[in-house]
Amino acid sequence: MGQEPNFENRAMIGRALRLRREIDEFEARWPAPPRREELIPSFSWTQLERQLVDLAATPAQADMARHLVSATRKLAPFKPSEMVLREILCLTWVLLDENFKGEIDPGRAEMS
Repeated sequence: MGQEPNFENRAMIGRALRLRREIDEFEARWPAPPRREELIPSFSWTQLERQLVDLAATPAQADMARHLVSATRKLAPFKPSEMVLREILCLTWVLLDENFKGEIDPGRAEMS
């Protein structure tokens, strides 16, 4: 007898399908460049995290950098390198924005 996929499996499949759509849309908008194009120097995830922490506008954003880099690193193997680059640039923008405020927990805000 075949077993129905449980809710967690369906959610995981849904996330994978959304990621695939995001990648397809990205590649349609920005096709891969010719192979003979010059590449930028390589660096490690640790080096990226270290630099983003150092550049962050506030201590809270510096702490957030670690989590954002970790999340980006986990999905990077499945995405085109230019898509990962775009995400890194977006992370940098958020971490350097002195006016950026993370989401406020409504329960905490009322308790203050």
